[in-house]
Amino acid sequence: MIRSLEQLYALGALNARGELTKLGRRMAELPMDPMLSKTILASEKYDCSEEVVSICAMLSEQSSLLYRPKEKKILADTAHQNLIRPGGDHLTLLNIWDQWVETEYSMQWCYENFIQHRTLGRVRDVRDQLVGLMDRVELKLTSNPNPADTNPIRKAITAGYFYNGARLNKSGDSYRTIKQNQTVHIHPSSSLLEKRPRWVLYYELVLTSKEYMRQVLEIQPEWLMEGKQVLLCV
Repeated sequence: MIRSLEQLYALGALNARGELTKLGRRMAELPMDPMLSKTILASEKYDCSEEVVSICAMLSEQSSLLYRPKEKKILADTAHQNLIRPGGDHLTLLNIWDQWVETEYSMQWCYENFIQHRTLGRVRDVRDQLVGLMDRVELKLTSNPNPADTNPIRKAITAGYFYNGARLNKSGDSYRTIKQNQTVHIHPSSSLLEKRPRWVLYYELVLTSKEYMRQVLEIQPEWLMEGKQVLLCV
């Protein structure tokens, strides 16, 4: 409970007396993980709520999104590789969503790219629900004015997930989390596995043979403090 209260205070949802702030009341209107709700609210400042709400919906189903049949491994790997976008896994998820929307939610497109159509259907439902919740907090859908510049999207995500930042160790083969100071590794499925940026943040940790970061995003270290301050005065 203490850790949860500490996190809510860091996100700006509680003040020093443990009371809900104005931001906290807006976050409470979005019944989801506090880091996700802070991310969505921060997207308003960066004029990219359209993209961020799509990413948040995709994150809810990311574990069952892609498939790789044994008899078509090479084809599946090639198709998945073509969907990758620079900057990290969150942006790749956004690209998958955008391409599916452009094909008018085509099942054939999913089949050709080895993506679970049923999973994307659930993502669509989640996104519709999130957009409805955004109306409750009077948050308008605005699209990133410069699609080539992904910094606003990454800054909005950092505003909610600065707790999950990590820095590359000197050895270059692992990371050290900023908050817990634990050794973690980029998951083998991540698009950043080979690049290994100096600073990243992650959506979740999974423990198998090692502690792995899943859904990894490349960030700049100054965004961590900027993200912590976003909306605190709202």
